[in-house]
Amino acid sequence: MNLAIAADPSLLVRKTIRVAVSRDDAYDIFVRRFGQWWPLTTHHIGVKAAETAVIEPKVGGRWFERATDGTECDWGKVKVWDPPARFILAWSITADWQYDAELDTEVEVRFISEGEATTRVEVEHRKLEAYGERAGMMHGIFDSENGWSGLLQAYARAVTEA
Repeated sequence: MNLAIAADPSLLVRKTIRVAVSRDDAYDIFVRRFGQWWPLTTHHIGVKAAETAVIEPKVGGRWFERATDGTECDWGKVKVWDPPARFILAWSITADWQYDAELDTEVEVRFISEGEATTRVEVEHRKLEAYGERAGMMHGIFDSENGWSGLLQAYARAVTEA
């Protein structure tokens, strides 16, 4: 018998920000300049200091950080690639901030045009039930100012500087 576990809506993290660029540019800055705006000094999991972070632009592509010595540390994989509308990443970082290919939470990022020069960017981090008894703690982290709210603010600053 196959049993599906229903998602707990209280564990869903949703954040939205508007940026003053076209949808194509918003997507491009998020993905191609990801390593420039992601706050790698505080948001990395590798042993060495991170130099950049990369989202490979294809289904099955890696999502990872690269340290100054060239070593790489995976964060997850690209599950859906639909430029410039959206992408979905597998977030495979444990509650102990280690990569685990078996952990499958999802981050979906959507880009919705609201005119020629305005784009709404929506982030949804879901499937946090995968953290088990630590799911509530991880929801609190992702839902905090140090989580997706702050990350989107860093992204918005990069858009302004572009």
